[in-house]
Formats: sequence, C-alpha cells, structure tokens
Amino acid sequence: MSALFDLTGRVALVTGSSRGIGNALARALAEAGATVVLNGLSTERLAKAEQLMSADFPEGRIRSCAFDVTDDEAAAYGVRWVEENVGPLDILVNNAGIQHRVPMLELDVKDWERVVSTDLTSAFLVGREAARHMIPRGRGKIINIASVQADLARPTIAPYVAAKGGLRNLTRAMTAEWASSGLQINAIAPGYIHTEMTQNLVDDEAFNSWILGRTPANRWGTVQDLAGPAVWLASSASDFVNGQTIFIDGGMTVVV
Repeated sequence: MSALFDLTGRVALVTGSSRGIGNALARALAEAGATVVLNGLSTERLAKAEQLMSADFPEGRIRSCAFDVTDDEAAAYGVRWVEENVGPLDILVNNAGIQHRVPMLELDVKDWERVVSTDLTSAFLVGREAARHMIPRGRGKIINIASVQADLARPTIAPYVAAKGGLRNLTRAMTAEWASSGLQINAIAPGYIHTEMTQNLVDDEAFNSWILGRTPANRWGTVQDLAGPAVWLASSASDFVNGQTIFIDGGMTVVV
C-alpha cells in the first residue's frame, strides 16, 4: 500500500512556495520522495527557502526557479526550465495566490485584476504549459489550491472569492479536456489555516472566536493537515480521481 503514495523519482513544481502553505506542500512532496522545484517572485526569499529545505534532503532534491506565474511567456519559461534542468514534470501544484481586502464599492479594478490574475489566471497559464509536456507522455498530476471561498463568501474579499470559485471550475475544465490523455487534475480547498500570514487573524480575539465557533472541529487548520491530501493527489493512489475539489476545512462548509 505504501508504494501507492511513493513519489520517488517524480519531479514536482510548486508555485508560490517560498513560504506558507506552498512551502509546506513542497516539503510534503519532497518527504514522499519527489524532487521539488520551488517557485516565487523574490529571488532572495526563494534562495533562502531553497537553502533551508535543502538541508533536510539529499543534494539535488530541492531546486528553485523564479518566474512570474501571471505572465504567459514567463510561465512557459518556468516549465521549460524544469523540463530541461531537473527532469520531466510529473506534478504541478498551482499554489500562488494573494488576498486584497476592501469593500466592493471601493474596489479599484486594478486590484480586482491583480487578485484574479494571481489566483486564477496563473493556474491556467502554468497548468497549460505543464499539460503541453504531460499530455505527450500520457501522465501527469495537477493540483490547484483553491479555498473554502470556492463555496463561501465573506465581505471585503470579492476578487478572492471570484478567483477561487473560478479555480474550482477551471479544475473541471482541465479535467474535461486532459483526462483522456492520462492526466489527473484536482483541487484542494483549505479552510482557515494557521500560518505566519494568518497570525494577525489568529491574534484577533473576535475573529478567532468566530472561526472556532464556525468550524465543527473547533480549531484552525495547520499546514500539516494539507500534507496528506496533497501527497495522495500527487501519487498513484489517486489515479482515478479527477476534477474533484477536496475541502480540508474541519467541516466548515457542511454546517450552517
């Protein structure tokens, strides 16, 4: 059974992985045996992330490539770099994302476009480039990182809600077009995860109480809660799973 989840010999690219959830998912794939390519915009932060993670794995198992996932030419370059310098890309995790909190009536269209471009269009661009290489080989795993906001909405985060809802259906569209070529495309939809980037929300007593009361599990999620599902979707154990969005939210989306 353990062989089904073994990623030894496989190459994975995780976008937006210099820190936070992306970094944790990259580490989980590496621990399962994959050679992992980290990605981000900041070359300095990316180099530091590569150095830190490399200390825990054999030489060459952790690489990095800085490129802008919202630019079609840069996306093509990034995937091509992995193919030429690391090996055939087996696993893509579209994790890059940003948030922008402001009421819709005050929302500048440029901020709307920036969030949608980063959180949704990037998955289309990098996913398409990955598929161009995966389809001729007849295999490949694409994991899109959505959110409970694919199903739920809260005030002040309209672009994020729209983008994550779109990402859920992009996952379905990719499946409709590429599953017959041997690819599996699925999404993970995290609930509220405690990371350095959400620490201010955890520290907000009123918001923290709301999260605990709204979540049947009565706690915030951790990045480790996402590791197992990510490895499963990246592995042979999920070879007949396609077009699905797996909610990892402690039950938040199933209660009123």
